[in-house]
Amino acid sequence: MNEHFFKIHKWLYPVSWLYGTAVIIRNKLFDWGFLRSKSFDVPVISVGNLAVGGTGKTPHTEYLIKLLHDKYQVAVLSRGYKRRTQGYVLATPQSTAKTIGDEPYQMYTKFPSVTLAVDENRCHGIEKLLALKEPVVDIVLLDDAFQHRYVKPGLSILLTDYHRLFCDDTLLPAGRLRELVSGKNRAQIVIVTKCPQDIKPIDFNIITKRLNLYPYQQLFFSSFRYGSLQPVFQQGVKETAANVIPAGKDISLSSLTDTNILLVTGIASPTPILERLEDCTKKIETLSFSDHHDFTHKDMQQIKERFKRLTGEKRLIITTEKDATRLVNHPELDEELKPFIYALPIEIEILQNQQDKFNQHIIDYVRKNTRNRSLS
Repeated sequence: MNEHFFKIHKWLYPVSWLYGTAVIIRNKLFDWGFLRSKSFDVPVISVGNLAVGGTGKTPHTEYLIKLLHDKYQVAVLSRGYKRRTQGYVLATPQSTAKTIGDEPYQMYTKFPSVTLAVDENRCHGIEKLLALKEPVVDIVLLDDAFQHRYVKPGLSILLTDYHRLFCDDTLLPAGRLRELVSGKNRAQIVIVTKCPQDIKPIDFNIITKRLNLYPYQQLFFSSFRYGSLQPVFQQGVKETAANVIPAGKDISLSSLTDTNILLVTGIASPTPILERLEDCTKKIETLSFSDHHDFTHKDMQQIKERFKRLTGEKRLIITTEKDATRLVNHPELDEELKPFIYALPIEIEILQNQQDKFNQHIIDYVRKNTRNRSLS
């Protein structure tokens, strides 16, 4: 599809070669032992990618949390991209997207029983987590840490976007790869993410051959599954809207027929969300910002003005869970808009009837390496 088309800037190849040389030298220093990777005595699972931009790391990390947190004390460690703090920060009920980053804050609010911290230095962050007396951490999930080789994870999960496979890409800045495609060899599991629901069996076979994985590597395919819309703010709606919008309640996507929507996003690619909403209503206007965008006063005014221009009784502002973390505490968000703002939750679906196989692979690794409990 045209909206998924990506371009290689061939005129930037010389810069990519210089960048690639530096990356190769760095990786060789780790491979030869001049730079040391540290192992830990708890299961450490890394979720990352070769490319910059969104491949679905947060939803896949949340999938692992759901799989494991009932039996284990799970800790999540992220660098907290674009946070306004530095060093190690342990998430607390007082944390915000500004103090720990939008994606960590999203995970913390959804899974308050999970220990979550941010630290640019992953080794230091893991050491601090393992030093906690209460709770005692059983498993560490590393969010976006595939290139952070100072930590040697026990299990590396590498994600690649169906619409931009790493085998089709090239190094920065000509393309979007952070390192050479050969970096994939460090992963034990590769997941092709954001697959369309109607993907054909032949596409699985074609992609499998093109990725050219080793026998020790497991390949899976995943797709986004969208849940019912959830109110970002719990207070009731104004009287004029009370009969057409359920105050503070979830809204099923199937009920969006004839609803006028302003889709506000600050993510790498809003296309999959837009396509899903277009299955429900054609009355959609979009307001797109860059990934992890820090909403300004001007942005708040623009959202308000665009929403006021929507016609009809049924009107909503729909955003992502990640963007909601930056809106929920924004001091300049108009109070009148809050009852109309809903977040669209995303979950991961493992395709090809491979969910049980994937789950078992994770559980087997954890069972063999945990120091405290078992999944018996």
